[in-house]
Amino acid sequence: MSAVPAAPRPASADQEPGTSGSAGTASFQESLLLTPPRPRRGWRMVAGRLAAMCLVELQKLRHDRTELYTRAVQPVLWLLVFGETFTRIRAIPTGDVPYVDYLAPGIIAQSAMFIAIFYGIMIIWERDSGVLTKLLVTPTPRSALVAGKAFAAGVKALIQAVVVVLVAAVLGVSFSWNPLHLAGVAVAVMLGSAFFACLSVSIAGIVLTRDRLMGIGQAITMPLFFASNALYPVSLMPGWLQAISKGNPLSYEVDALRGLLLGTPAHLALDFSVLACAALVGIGTASALMGRLAR
Repeated sequence: MSAVPAAPRPASADQEPGTSGSAGTASFQESLLLTPPRPRRGWRMVAGRLAAMCLVELQKLRHDRTELYTRAVQPVLWLLVFGETFTRIRAIPTGDVPYVDYLAPGIIAQSAMFIAIFYGIMIIWERDSGVLTKLLVTPTPRSALVAGKAFAAGVKALIQAVVVVLVAAVLGVSFSWNPLHLAGVAVAVMLGSAFFACLSVSIAGIVLTRDRLMGIGQAITMPLFFASNALYPVSLMPGWLQAISKGNPLSYEVDALRGLLLGTPAHLALDFSVLACAALVGIGTASALMGRLAR
């Protein structure tokens, strides 16, 4: 007479792993695949996609760092040639501050602006290659797309600023190395670069071609630079140029950088308020005009 098989015992808490516990884990993993995660809402979605767009832009630096090296040449020449020469001849009165010290924050702001002002060319290239159309049909808000690219330009400008600061330190410029001051410098550079990058994207949304954008960018960069306090005090300018300088965001960026790096009198609250408002207005304007690029 054959033996009757014993009934299976229920799984206990101390059962060895790999039996019924593995089946429960598998069913739990299967439920995760079948049930989508809870979508992000509100500011979390915007912040997450903004960070993702910024990281995508910065990944391009890993494949080609030539742009950073070539763009570092011009500010170094400004410090070595222009700064050292005008320090010797003392043609521009800067008080007790040597002219090369006075010039260094202006060159930091200038190099950041030169990186950001041609950022619209990249947007037009993405339009021509079809990348921009794919980005615009995603749920990502246009403001997050623009802000991600704008602050990616700010990070590139921040890398450039580090190069200028190191070169200036080698030339004997006495900077403040207070961590809070350096953090303020980083914020000022990021905000200023974000504004000029959004200005470039806005122009791209109007002119729609790379050649026109290149011409307009070259036409406005030097007037923006010379109509600021980057090279000389505002008090030396004629009245009409002083009025233009007061409406130029680059002047507020330079003023903040001088106050933080050199300890000269500055209006930091006003400077950062103007830079933040300019960046927000730039993001809004560029977001509104980006749709024209995809038509």
